[in-house]
Amino acid sequence: MKIHTSPIEQSARLQSDLRLGRPVILKNQKISSLVFSIETLRENDLDEIKKKYLTTAHLVLTARRAETLNAIPYDGDIARIALKADVSYQWLIATANPALDLDHPLKGPFKTIRNGQNKVSRAAINLCKRAQLLPAALVVDLSEKKLKDFDSSKLLLQDTQEILAQSAHYSLLHEASSATLPLKGMAKSRIYVFRDSSGFSEHYAIKIGNPRKEDPLLVRLHCACFTGDVIGSLKCDCGAQLKGAMKIISENGSGMLIYLNQEGRGIGLANKMRAYELQNQGFDTVEANHRLGFEDEERDLKIGAQIITTLGFKNIRLLTNNPHKVNSMSDMGIVVKERLNLLTKPTKENAAYLSTKAFKSGHFI
Repeated sequence: MKIHTSPIEQSARLQSDLRLGRPVILKNQKISSLVFSIETLRENDLDEIKKKYLTTAHLVLTARRAETLNAIPYDGDIARIALKADVSYQWLIATANPALDLDHPLKGPFKTIRNGQNKVSRAAINLCKRAQLLPAALVVDLSEKKLKDFDSSKLLLQDTQEILAQSAHYSLLHEASSATLPLKGMAKSRIYVFRDSSGFSEHYAIKIGNPRKEDPLLVRLHCACFTGDVIGSLKCDCGAQLKGAMKIISENGSGMLIYLNQEGRGIGLANKMRAYELQNQGFDTVEANHRLGFEDEERDLKIGAQIITTLGFKNIRLLTNNPHKVNSMSDMGIVVKERLNLLTKPTKENAAYLSTKAFKSGHFI
């Protein structure tokens, strides 16, 4: 019996192996490349690479991280960094992780590769981001002869083009379960759990009351914030927005809260903590994300649109200060009849954060 694995499912398997510290093989035409996540790279694996394969190995970073390091990203969105013969494990980790910039300030000068194929490098960064790892990878190009040095039967392999051609992974979202659940201060409510078959996340929809499908649905599209929603962080307004949205929906008599597990604007909780530590050094939210190697916005908000559509709604009234959320809904065919502000009272702890959201991310605050 042959079990079919789709390209998106195979990519999810590769992400899992990278998180575990296992290399994966990416194939581009006749060249196969061994790819390691820098964050989970084992020192003994680097030692083995240095012995025989260093001349065909390079470090790949995002352009955002490269700019922080004064390395020229000749490939546009990524930079391929040549490795010196004496490259150390500590140097690789420090180059990828900005939390170590103060401890290891002299990492350059960097020699950036500007010729040759870069598709494998770009696919490697794609996989690292989707696995919520630091966006940095060690890429080792191997001839067919050298590939035989490895037990490739035990390593996952995927064609590079399959990774680069993949659209947002919302296409594999499906409803896993649902149940009626009483909530404090709410009308009748039902919880829906949606599972992302191409990754590791589950997303939730809380339907309040009995909204009519022909009427515009009052919706709050909220992304997970463990620090703000659960433990009361004062650095952001997420917890206050969540409570405010639930109150507004309750007063309306019906509506829906969609809770997407995309912590830290899609970079994951571990990277979010790294960003917080950078903020403690004086960088704002956007600057911290860039130093880590991420863009301002790494979320796939279209997942929320698919949940709305799956539950039978097409017209919404959206509780948000973020114009990007409105555009994401519209791009997926959801008609946003009205955008309603969801304002919170600034505090001394989150005033700078709110200011950055307004001036750099265009939020209506």
